Amino acid sequence: MKDIKHLPVHVAIVPDGNGRWAERRGLPRLMGHRAGVRKMRAICEYLDDYGVKCVTLYGFSSENWGRPKEEIAGLFKILKERIEKDVPKLHERGVKVRHIGRLHQLPDWLQQSVTNAMELTKDNSGMVLNLAFNYGGKVEIVDAVRRIVADRVPPEKIDEKLFSNYLYTAGLPDVDLLIRTGDELRLSNFLIWQTAYSEYYFTEVLWPDFGKKDIDKALIVYSQRERRFGAL
Repeated sequence: MKDIKHLPVHVAIVPDGNGRWAERRGLPRLMGHRAGVRKMRAICEYLDDYGVKCVTLYGFSSENWGRPKEEIAGLFKILKERIEKDVPKLHERGVKVRHIGRLHQLPDWLQQSVTNAMELTKDNSGMVLNLAFNYGGKVEIVDAVRRIVADRVPPEKIDEKLFSNYLYTAGLPDVDLLIRTGDELRLSNFLIWQTAYSEYYFTEVLWPDFGKKDIDKALIVYSQRERRFGAL
């Protein structure tokens, strides 16, 4: 930690590379997803040890519905299993679990698991963990606009602060550091509004192989950057 001058408050992660990780080992893609979902808790706990206040994990995008039905069903099952296994451990740490995205479009049994996790941890005051599942940045903005219209907010009252309060992440700070694994250099429709002034960290490491040393590297790089937010 002596090399880390300052920590991000909110870290967002695009955990890419599960399928490629499995394919390189001659395994079914779902084995990669299983390894990737299992890794999520370890990384969250490590960031919690550092004192990071908020983590958002991109688990399933609104565009991922275009994948094979068998893969989607398997991923949903894996997520349910890990939620029920890992959330009690996170709860012991005081982590507060939130969901961002369109929960109502997920299978009822998965909705229930996510709802149970949020209910169990709702009074916790530790790190906030956002599970972005069935999430899309454009969809989030559309949903925010719909809610503003439904609330009949006068146009002259709409500013950036008000708009932020209608997003899924209402009440949380914008993203300081966005990490993407798997050697891809794009946002993939993730937290478009909240990452407007984020620092990006891209790595070729596939998500199931992403570990503590990789988090350390990302945090060190972040701490060495000067954030001016458009000023001098």
